[in-house]
Amino acid sequence: MYKLIFLSLFLTSNIVNTKSHRFADFVTTYDKRYPTTHEYFKRKQIFKNNLHKINAHNSENHNWKMRMNSFGDMEWDEFRTNHLNSWKVPFTINNFFDFAPKPSLPDSLDWVSKGAVTPVKNQEQCGSCWAFSTTGALEGLHFLTTGKLVSLSEQQLVDCSNSYGNNGCNGGLMDLAFKYVEDNGICTEEMYPYTSEDGNCSNCTSVFKISGYKDVSANDEDALQLAVFSQPVSVAIEADQSGFQFYSHGVFDGDCGTELDHGVLLVGWGNLNGSKYWKVKNSWGNSWGMDGYILMARDIEQSHGQCGIAMQPSVPTV
Repeated sequence: MYKLIFLSLFLTSNIVNTKSHRFADFVTTYDKRYPTTHEYFKRKQIFKNNLHKINAHNSENHNWKMRMNSFGDMEWDEFRTNHLNSWKVPFTINNFFDFAPKPSLPDSLDWVSKGAVTPVKNQEQCGSCWAFSTTGALEGLHFLTTGKLVSLSEQQLVDCSNSYGNNGCNGGLMDLAFKYVEDNGICTEEMYPYTSEDGNCSNCTSVFKISGYKDVSANDEDALQLAVFSQPVSVAIEADQSGFQFYSHGVFDGDCGTELDHGVLLVGWGNLNGSKYWKVKNSWGNSWGMDGYILMARDIEQSHGQCGIAMQPSVPTV
């Protein structure tokens, strides 16, 4: 890769206008590098198109807003290919999570403030969201079991759980990863660091092993709330809508369906200005969304929940 064409060249060019300066700021902020002049101008046009989309959305009356972020030079199809779970795997029910007797639930809950959630991570251009959702649930359970918050290895799951049905950077399923950890345990992030690409499975010393996992009753937000009351929960959503790429803040109630393609971590719930929400930890870095989190509409009319969030929830058990 060549060093990005020097910005000073463009500042002296008659092509430059106010929007070019904004792209220059974007390039500097996110340390963007392009191999050719052609690629630079291609990305600049994509940036301008995305900026127009963001401004158009924010000029309308929505409960949530968009903003420019590090994905600003990517077309939606390109972003979807690199950041979502493109490989569909079969989902089968494994027991059912049950909470009896049912507790009295608070108006809000946040496992982040309770210390059960590690800092937001970044899957980068690898379809390993399923691995991050898995480690998030495991990290929460480890905290609740030991009182210690430890970052666990996504790369181990990417490299080593293929024989359980996962496919590394090309997709996977949290339940299959839980089964792998049940049989093999999991190492820390420090022992087995993330590389954002498929690799060969390496040996490491497990620091946590589970007895199994359970699925939450599908299409039941009440059951889902009970599960989240107990611990952070792995969920799948359909995130292949352009609003996700530039989500900034507010309660997301945008268009989305039930073709599940992204694994995330459900860490709480609450109410913002009269809008009920689920608090969800994503794996696209902390420059995305609300420091890496998104608030998704809760208790909507559809039984499957916003973007299918209630369709396939699951939790590890000890």
